[in-house]
This record gives sequence, C-alpha cells and structure tokens, in this order.
Amino acid sequence: MLELAILGLLQESPMHGYELRKELTAKLGAIRAAISYGSLYPTLRRLQAAGWITEAAEAPATVEEVPALTSRRGRVVYEITAEGKERFAQLIAQTGPETYDDTGFGVHFAFFARTDQATRLRILEGRRRKIEERREGLRDVLGRAAERLDAYTLELQRHGLDACEREVRWLEELIANERSGRAPTVPSTGTAGGRREDNSPPPPGESRKERP
Repeated sequence: MLELAILGLLQESPMHGYELRKELTAKLGAIRAAISYGSLYPTLRRLQAAGWITEAAEAPATVEEVPALTSRRGRVVYEITAEGKERFAQLIAQTGPETYDDTGFGVHFAFFARTDQATRLRILEGRRRKIEERREGLRDVLGRAAERLDAYTLELQRHGLDACEREVRWLEELIANERSGRAPTVPSTGTAGGRREDNSPPPPGESRKERP
C-alpha cells in the first residue's frame, strides 16, 4: 500500500522524502499515514532499484523542510518513471481482499479519481461485505455476552457497532452513486456550513424540494 501511495503521489509531481511524508499524511490522514522514515526510505530505495522511480536534481532544503536527526538525503528529489506509471496502473486496478481492509481500502479510495468505475465498484462492494461481517460479529458479541462485559467494554463494543453501521450506510450511498454514474458530493467553496449546490444529489431520505 505504501508503494501504491508513493507512486500515485509522484505522478502528481516530483517530491523529496519529507514532502512525500507530508503529502501522505494530508491525503490519507494522520492515522493511516503514520509512516516513519524507517519505512519510507527503504520503500523508496526498493522502488528505485525496480526502476519505478528515479532521482532528479537535488532541491535546496531549508531547516524547516528537513527535520532534526535526518540526513541530507531528505533533499533528494524522486520522480516516477514510465515503468513506474505502468506499475501504478497495475496496483490501482487490483480488487483483491487486501483492498477491503482498513489500510488497503483507505489508500485505494484516496486514488479513486484515477480508478475506473468497475474497479471502484468492486472495491466498494468488497469493503461493504467486510464491514457487514464485522458488524454482525459485534452484534453477536453483544447479543451473547453483553451481560458478562463490564460497562466500559460494553460501551466500546457499542461504539464499534455504531461505526460499522455508519460506514455501511456511507458505502451504500457511494455504491448507489457509482451505479448511477454520479461522483460523491463535494461541498461548495464559500458556502456556509458546507451546503451543497442545488445541482448536487440530495442525501438519502431527502428530496430536492425539501431543501430550504
């Protein structure tokens, strides 16, 4: 998944290692992108050895750009090669079980704009099945063992169940949009409270005429 994310980002523009780490955090979120230099740089070396990325000219680095305890390798700029673009196309087209787990789904979803519709739909449906299985497992635990759980463990299980139910609803909306050829709704820039434009699809259970 780190390989896919790096190749995807380098298709946007060449970057040095520190920039890549910042972009990974911005694109995938702080939790999914908790990537240390210990894992990032070995992956960059492996991609370079495979011929999927190459070093460009060194970029000037400021103190702010290169954190303490890192070497000047943070100034090396990496760019994707033609072979790397082919490798990215192969990775982004995958729809196996690894694309349904939390990290795999997060990385693939971040690059859905570059993924064909059929692949997006297969990944979304696979993710929904996985979360539905997780939801049913939590329901089973709550149904059979709730009386044996302490209050805090019980609350944690309920929190997990609520999260699963919300994600299933979200996935169902995304799947419906994909099948109808619509993209996810993006709040309009400059609208109060992130209100949608009039031509955006209404949320489930709301008709257009019900909007103020």
